[in-house]
Amino acid sequence: MSAEKEGDMLCFFINGKKVTEKNADPETMLLSFLREKLRLTGTKSGCGGGGCGACTVMVSRYQPATKTIMHFSANACLLPLCSLQGAAVTTVEGVGSTKSRIHPVQERIAKAHGSQCGFCTPGMVMSMYTLLRNKPQPSMEDITQHLAGNLCRCTGYRPIIDGCRTFCQEENCCQANGAGDCCLNGDKNDDEAEREKPRLFNNEEFLPLDPTQELIFPPELILMSESASPQSLTFQGERMRWVSPSSLQELLQLKTRNPAAPLVMGNTNIGPDIKFKGTVHPLIISPTRVMELFEVTQTQQGVWVGAGCSLSELQSLLEKLLLQSPQEKTELFRALIQQLGNLGSQQIRNSLGGNIMSAFPNSDLNPVLAAGSCRVSVISNGGRREVPLDQNFFVSFGKTILKPEDILLSVFIPFSRKGEFVRAFRQAPRKESSFSTVTTGMRVFFSEGSRVVQDVSIYYGGMGPTTVSASKTCQAIISRRWDEETLSRAYDVLLEELVLPPSAPGGKVEFRRSLTLSFLFKFNLEVLQRLRDMNVITDEVPEKMQPLPKEIQPSLQEFQSQSEQDPVGRPMMHRSALSQATGEAVYCDDIPTTDGELFLALVTSSRAKARITGLDVSEALQFPGVVDVITVKDIPGKKVREMCGYEEELLAESEVSCVGQMLCAVVADTRAHARRGAAAVKVGYEDLPEPIFTTEEAIEKSSFFEPLRSIERGNLTEAFKTVDQILEGEFRMGGQEHFYLETQSMLVVPVGEETEFNVYVSSQYLSFTQDAIAETLGIPSNRVTCHVKRIGGAFGGKVFKTAILACITSVAAWKTNRAVRCVLERGEDMLITGGRHPVLAKYKAGFMQDGRIVAVDIQYFINAGNAVDESIVIVEQIPLHFENAYNFPNLRCRAAACRTNLPSNTAFRGFGVPQALMVLENMINDVAMALGRPADQIREMNMYEGPSITHYKFAFSPENLRRCWQECKEKCEFSARRSAVQEFNLQHRWRKRGMAIVPVKFGVAFSESFLNQAAALVHIYKDGSVLVSHGGTEMGQGLHTKMQQVASRELHIPASKIYISETSTNTVPNTSPSGASYSTDANGMAVKDACQILYQRLEPIRKKKPKGSWESWVMAAFLDKIRPDLYMDWEKMEGQPYAYFTFGVCCCEVELDCLTGDYRTVRTDIVADTGKSVNPSIDIGQGLGLFTLEELKFSPAGLLYTRSPSQYKIPGVCDVPLHFNVYLLSNADNPHAIYSSKGIGEPVLFLGSTAFFAIKDAVSAARSDSGLFGPFSLNSPATPERICLACASPLTQKIPASKPGSFTPWALNI
Repeated sequence: MSAEKEGDMLCFFINGKKVTEKNADPETMLLSFLREKLRLTGTKSGCGGGGCGACTVMVSRYQPATKTIMHFSANACLLPLCSLQGAAVTTVEGVGSTKSRIHPVQERIAKAHGSQCGFCTPGMVMSMYTLLRNKPQPSMEDITQHLAGNLCRCTGYRPIIDGCRTFCQEENCCQANGAGDCCLNGDKNDDEAEREKPRLFNNEEFLPLDPTQELIFPPELILMSESASPQSLTFQGERMRWVSPSSLQELLQLKTRNPAAPLVMGNTNIGPDIKFKGTVHPLIISPTRVMELFEVTQTQQGVWVGAGCSLSELQSLLEKLLLQSPQEKTELFRALIQQLGNLGSQQIRNSLGGNIMSAFPNSDLNPVLAAGSCRVSVISNGGRREVPLDQNFFVSFGKTILKPEDILLSVFIPFSRKGEFVRAFRQAPRKESSFSTVTTGMRVFFSEGSRVVQDVSIYYGGMGPTTVSASKTCQAIISRRWDEETLSRAYDVLLEELVLPPSAPGGKVEFRRSLTLSFLFKFNLEVLQRLRDMNVITDEVPEKMQPLPKEIQPSLQEFQSQSEQDPVGRPMMHRSALSQATGEAVYCDDIPTTDGELFLALVTSSRAKARITGLDVSEALQFPGVVDVITVKDIPGKKVREMCGYEEELLAESEVSCVGQMLCAVVADTRAHARRGAAAVKVGYEDLPEPIFTTEEAIEKSSFFEPLRSIERGNLTEAFKTVDQILEGEFRMGGQEHFYLETQSMLVVPVGEETEFNVYVSSQYLSFTQDAIAETLGIPSNRVTCHVKRIGGAFGGKVFKTAILACITSVAAWKTNRAVRCVLERGEDMLITGGRHPVLAKYKAGFMQDGRIVAVDIQYFINAGNAVDESIVIVEQIPLHFENAYNFPNLRCRAAACRTNLPSNTAFRGFGVPQALMVLENMINDVAMALGRPADQIREMNMYEGPSITHYKFAFSPENLRRCWQECKEKCEFSARRSAVQEFNLQHRWRKRGMAIVPVKFGVAFSESFLNQAAALVHIYKDGSVLVSHGGTEMGQGLHTKMQQVASRELHIPASKIYISETSTNTVPNTSPSGASYSTDANGMAVKDACQILYQRLEPIRKKKPKGSWESWVMAAFLDKIRPDLYMDWEKMEGQPYAYFTFGVCCCEVELDCLTGDYRTVRTDIVADTGKSVNPSIDIGQGLGLFTLEELKFSPAGLLYTRSPSQYKIPGVCDVPLHFNVYLLSNADNPHAIYSSKGIGEPVLFLGSTAFFAIKDAVSAARSDSGLFGPFSLNSPATPERICLACASPLTQKIPASKPGSFTPWALNI
């Protein structure tokens, strides 16, 4: 290595400023350089693997050949610093600032209420900004495409889309931009026209978009690009060398000398391997400056595309060729464009050559290229040659037929011939930005005027370790007429040809095999349609296949607003929204590093149940930068945390009880060094027998956390004797990952005297964290001060495990006497922290012929994992909520927490209630099916009515519940649309629509009375400004904004005079957790009381000087608290565990592709009783994914497979309901909470289940076409796999089911 030339100087621009880097390390990504070197922390780290879009930046490059500037979005977490030579990078800080001028994109996302926790907002801003730089007047389709690679966990995307929609050229309609009724809806009566309905935002106030005000591309880079004679660049890092050759000849020489060195273009394949698998490449070759790799040449037969062209460039090229060529020549181009539209996201559309050479088995492009008879041009020292892209090209997983020294130069994409049809199909867990489950390319060629097949080619991805050719199936079709007889034979051959073993990697074996048949059937229908259009055949085509609808319509929100003078009850922008949109908002990991600060990385168990036989840290301590290793022996105080009578070890000492249990921690001078050190720790294990993973195994072995909870009313035994029918069933609901965009983050700083610590931590429960750290270090709580300014999402996942992580980090800070930072990687966060509890429930319902349900008996088992965490509390919530909105005279509910060897599950938004209600609603659905009646009739018939008492003797009025139900049915035009759905289903065999309407009744408050208290501290300074502190944490729910509104009303001053800095335990002690939808109620009353006390103290001065200003009246502040008296007596089975109920009703309509299980939510209408909303803009809209998309997968050894956004899919922009209307119930008072408002965060989550039941309704319609009627099993989440198999089409029924117990499944059924 010493003989190699010294590293070159890297030169590029960031936000208009020149950056030169002498020692650029090939392992340094732009993200870490921005955040750690330049302190530009607006660009966030969400997943580190290009899957969430939080780190999106814009990269601009000058093209000397065309003298144009190209702007594209990129994920900074995958963008090597060394690749930026000559580039101009724009981050969110370079777009706009609250200190100078905010950009219209930032303003509109913020003022349209599209920023809640705000962690995703800079990425959203940058994706939209890049689009506007390329297309200042985009279409709605442009917007959804450019936001497809950006994930948001808080907003449900609706307000983000509303804000971005205001840039659309075609959006001159008054319904857009948050308006109410639309001019297109016909005449309104005069009274209604006079009363203009309130809007969430006013687009007339927005700054206009002025493209002339954007940053210019640096002239220095243009000069450098045009004048510099190309020469190779070399950058030498700590472990790797990066060489960027300037010519093809130089590239050839490099590759010949170093055949094992990877070629890196987009870094979407090599980058994750280096980061997540620890792969080290001594040399990386980056051929981005080799012009031959980007050349495009058109010939008579087709077009040669340079292997270096990005997939976005390929798509643009093919779209241009579509316009220039006759339709018959562009069949292959259209199929490729279709696949490219769904492949990856704008930020990670890597090179064409890289996509081919990665040889992923489920590649979207390779089957189409192979079916289309494409070929590649390859060059090596031996010269050039052409290689066909066929079944011989892909030899094994990730391997092609090319030799290590070969360089893929270009790809030939041929024109199609007359009589040739090419189609591509794919099915993926999420519609966009998702790896395919199965994908295919199909081509057939007919001689003119004939239906006899001359040639056919069919390739599949996702059906083995490589792209596979269905050659036997093709042979069964060639030289035969394209008709039902031929295709019927082809299905049977295909079924025999493409066989997957039942334990195949990736699982979903029956579904994947079914998709191969479904895609061929779809191809058949499309070919028949084309032959009919060309008058080759006259037969009636069974059904014309249409894609599912996807155009997002303007949304509608309806609410009552208070007067302009009252700060409460009006839409008010999230108080930090603009700071979040400009990247100025500070999160835990944005806090600047202190001198000598260390980074902590965890070592976790790789076994589910084992004895620890050794922990060897010697090698780790030898690594560069490693300072120490923290083990359980280093803990000076308590080594466990107690919860519900059970103990959980901070660090495992002698045994481990799950994969992912924390063993020790390595502290080092940098993140990279700490993680390398952690990887070097050697752990010895001795496996212990019979680990428990599933709920069934736990039940069989009576492995429970106690107490079990039970509640009953009436006489079940007698009731079951008198009913007309009894239905028994079982229902499963999977777990869910919190997937907060900001992973677990904390910084512990020793103050320097008397063992005092400042702890900056993303926690929902600061006092709990404070007490835990104090006990762990053996010091009083007054020596530990916990701070949190804001949290990048939490949803219940930042309480218990956060405290444990903070304890380990504090031990490291105490031992080293240096500041220690711990920020989990996405994968380890998902592995360690647990999520929503999976549920197995068994139910028995007794009902009459008219639909009245008179007896219900349900037993719930939740998979708690290896530690109790908050599972007992969740077990208590289930019996208290399980009856939902229905009055069953005789009922019993039993709930148990199963102790297993999976990572412990914990609190999650809804706290067990969504699982409880889901089982009950599924039971009602099945009762309706058994009776052959609509489910909405059964729901309405059994709903609470008049003065009511729950099964635990809590009196309440269901009047607003009934109002929500009736209003929702009216607003969504339920009856008319129900009839339209039935008519649609009669006319379509392979597409079905479904509709459902579901209510929710949700008790608001912590059932443990002591948690329902809060405190506030209000300072009024001499200049009249007000500082409010309270015990709640801001995590996107707008709590600080609502507290600002409360203080504004009570002090009679503008909200602009009120500031909330942070939540900290030294200003407000003994805080309660922010959760249970009770934070506004408790903290709001505390802020209100404090402000009233202060205002009353000012009264004598106000009377003396009635004309004085606020500033002239100011004085001291005071502290107060509120604690309602709530309780539950489990022995008597009665109590008042909640302050009140929040009600809501949702109606949902979906359209389903019965052949693939794909669906689209066509319309959603929600009516919610939020009381008198404190802030309608915060209370409207949330909740997607739980019941239809998100799925956790565990290996047979208990390892979580789904540890990144590429494996675990949360909803994207593509999942938003196409019509989404929200109505807040008018004239709804609630005397039990602040200003008659209601907690809304958790109750409305369950309304997402309506999509599940609408899907089940559509599946029922599909099953009836196959002669299947009555109740059927469909577990949650309703993934495409479960939907497709439940539809039971004739094609699906061809697939033989694997016999349970005869094989080891790829994934456990948790």
